[in-house]
Amino acid sequence: MKHSTIIFDFDYTLADATNGIVSSFNYAFSKLGIPSSDRESIRRTVGLPLDKAFIQLTNNENEVLINRFLSFFREKANEVMSRETMLYADTVTTLERLKQNGLNTGIVTTKYHFRIVESLNMHGVLDLIDIIVGGEDVKVPKPSPEGLLLAIDSLNEQLDNVLYIGDSLIDAKTALAANVDFAAVITGTTTETEFSRYPYVKVVKSLSELFNE
Repeated sequence: MKHSTIIFDFDYTLADATNGIVSSFNYAFSKLGIPSSDRESIRRTVGLPLDKAFIQLTNNENEVLINRFLSFFREKANEVMSRETMLYADTVTTLERLKQNGLNTGIVTTKYHFRIVESLNMHGVLDLIDIIVGGEDVKVPKPSPEGLLLAIDSLNEQLDNVLYIGDSLIDAKTALAANVDFAAVITGTTTETEFSRYPYVKVVKSLSELFNE
């Protein structure tokens, strides 16, 4: 493999947290008297910062309302998110294989850092990840390259040696902005055709497909 550092997005790349995300959104909406959103509409916001997701779902940009939404969302997420986050079937074996081959591994996500740690600990795989950069670790979220560059710098790695893997156009834009290679997995809501708008090394159906060649 050309790359010595593999950095992943989290939701719909390494794991599926749909149940926790949907219940947290609709709990917050109910508290605010906002009609609930359907599962697929909420899925299509995954990867966006929560405030942007709220705006996309409600067409409401009121900052006071958004802050109340964030508070209620976190209240429910603290209860359900980690336990309802399921790693994909090939996530652990993929991470184990990368570490056995001496590669650096990382996660760069808009999700909270502590939430990623909780989820990985719950599955006993935190030791397979060398660096985590979450939404609270940066000033500007993806597709800003800030988080990805922070992870790369923390690993003392060169840009040419890095592959960023994600499931969304936000991830593709992030890799492009950071000037690193990108590989897409279509385990989220973005199709292979949509990824053709941005440079990528490969588009695959699963992580194991990417590393089993």
